[in-house]
Amino acid sequence: MNQASPSQAPLAGLAVAIVVGNGFEQAELVEPKRALEDLGAATRILAVSPGRIQGFHHDHPADHFDVDLTLAEARAEAFDAVLIPGGVRNADMIRSSRHAQEFVRAIDRQGKPVAVICHGAWLLVSAGLVRGRTLTSWRTLEADLRNAGAQWRDEPVVVDRNWVSSRKPADLPAFNAAFIDLLAGRQHQRGSGASDAAAPGDMNG
Repeated sequence: MNQASPSQAPLAGLAVAIVVGNGFEQAELVEPKRALEDLGAATRILAVSPGRIQGFHHDHPADHFDVDLTLAEARAEAFDAVLIPGGVRNADMIRSSRHAQEFVRAIDRQGKPVAVICHGAWLLVSAGLVRGRTLTSWRTLEADLRNAGAQWRDEPVVVDRNWVSSRKPADLPAFNAAFIDLLAGRQHQRGSGASDAAAPGDMNG
């Protein structure tokens, strides 16, 4: 079998964690996942419990997806980035997960890309990460984010250092492009031999 060239698979070798629970907005998982895999990245679905989780199309139940790894088992050093889809049910559940909070804190400490869309930003609030950061979200989260110390913008995509955020499924083309740009930068960094500045505790996720 012929292997894809670097130009065909510019994200080859990168692993992206997708942190979700039941009730996620399906397009916000499926479309970024497809875009990343088309460029050679590997993706893994991380959830609180093993088994299967269900997506939604807005208020309507959609498809089921296999969980690859529980959040209790996951270690941040095994991944190059995290994707946090939205959906009210999903976001309300994962924001209360200690393991989800610890995982995204570790990813952020290591300076790895954090991509969040719609209601997914609730997890970043609960993890205590948004103070001093600039991001967007579904409009009803504006007060939550501002009250937690973030700068909120009503824009299709906002990039703040290693974070990329968007508001809703309609923003997915801009969201995917910005996330891919961040990952391409990380791939370039890896290729140049640069290493992560991980804190001593990061190996515990």
